Amino acid sequence: MAESMRKQPSGMLAFSIMWFGQVVSLLGSAMSSFALTFWAWQITGQATALALVGFFSFAPSILVSPFAGALVDRWNRKVVLILSDLATGVSTIAILLLYHNDALQIWHLYVAGAFASVFQSFQWPAYSAAVSTMLPKAHYARASGMMSMAESAAGIVAPALAGFLLSVIGIGGVLIIDIVTFSFAVIVVLFVHIPQPTQSAAGAESKGSLWREAGFGFRYILARPSLLGLQLTFFMINFVGSFQATMTNPMILARTDSNSAIMSTVQSLMGFGGLLGGLMLSFWGGPKRKVHGVLGGMALSSFFGGIVMGLGQNVVVWSIAAFGLLFVLPVLNGSNQAIWQAKVPPDIQGRVFAVRRMIAQISGPVAILIVGPLADKIFEPRMAEGGAWVGMFGSWVGSGKGAGIALIMVLSGILGIAVAVLAYGVRVVRHAEDLIPDHQDSPTSSPELQAEPA
Repeated sequence: MAESMRKQPSGMLAFSIMWFGQVVSLLGSAMSSFALTFWAWQITGQATALALVGFFSFAPSILVSPFAGALVDRWNRKVVLILSDLATGVSTIAILLLYHNDALQIWHLYVAGAFASVFQSFQWPAYSAAVSTMLPKAHYARASGMMSMAESAAGIVAPALAGFLLSVIGIGGVLIIDIVTFSFAVIVVLFVHIPQPTQSAAGAESKGSLWREAGFGFRYILARPSLLGLQLTFFMINFVGSFQATMTNPMILARTDSNSAIMSTVQSLMGFGGLLGGLMLSFWGGPKRKVHGVLGGMALSSFFGGIVMGLGQNVVVWSIAAFGLLFVLPVLNGSNQAIWQAKVPPDIQGRVFAVRRMIAQISGPVAILIVGPLADKIFEPRMAEGGAWVGMFGSWVGSGKGAGIALIMVLSGILGIAVAVLAYGVRVVRHAEDLIPDHQDSPTSSPELQAEPA
């Protein structure tokens, strides 16, 4: 067994192989997401319905994250990655069978999304912690950039390809492709070596019952004000950012009379921006002061994803906004990931990163629940032709279908910029990299491994 493991690819080569599997899998997932989003809009025509799909695909993973993180640190991380992918595939297979038998309803998407979400709560901390043991610290931001490239490459190809395939093989065919691609990603992970971390002093101290280990991530972050401050900033930015992410597709569909070609164009430009941003980060590695990448990225993403996207009323402006948003996000997320991977010992990253994700993203499901009814019941009626708010905001976003959603986008963008500016004024956030020492390199971070090319 040990001899077999030694023959498996390791280090940057192993990560690159695993990364390629994710490229393929993400392409299939993005295609099925596009197809099901378009199907859900055609069936309901309501922003609330699409928001609820997002909610049920997201909220369960946040709620179970502390326990998932504790189990990730207990279990073999390769096994966790494979099982979480398989569970996500099961939900896709269930949707395919329902659709094939003409039984698919909107609530099925909620159930399937919630099921997959629970298992995805294991995926992110396991993947992040695996990278920390596979690569030296110098490559953390580059690895994050490569993953952003994978997500963005899928974002470029998937909308246009899914739009074409929907007219050729239908939703069922697109879902079958998704199943094939996630199977490929699982097989790839089987053939790479993912080291288990050596135990640190913090890891030994945190051992205990599952409840104790699940709570350790909270205690660890609360004891470090800089890490807590970073995550509370993300808590606020994710609240307003969830308004934007949830409402972009409904706004475009509403303002274009459900034109899937325009929506796919905007999504493709979004992916292209992310690809270039990820490519830039992969070569550059991000700013020397990572916190500038985090807070500056927050301000710029709010500007493009909220203000420019909301003010736009045609495919050209939406595409520019989409490109700018995704070009910035790899730097934002990669810089933050590099800070955490450098500061937190690898053997406790499952627990700490799961709680980190919970603190940062628990505001997202709340925003998703709010924004659908907010758009349908308040903003859209008041920004309809002759609506009560048209005189005040009509010069910003126009009037008619989608104008109320656009106003939500603009206001959330302004709030996002304010969050980033205020965070710069908080010392423990601005100087987080200086106030918290790096963890000691693990044995996998040997000079030989550090010399590998990015």
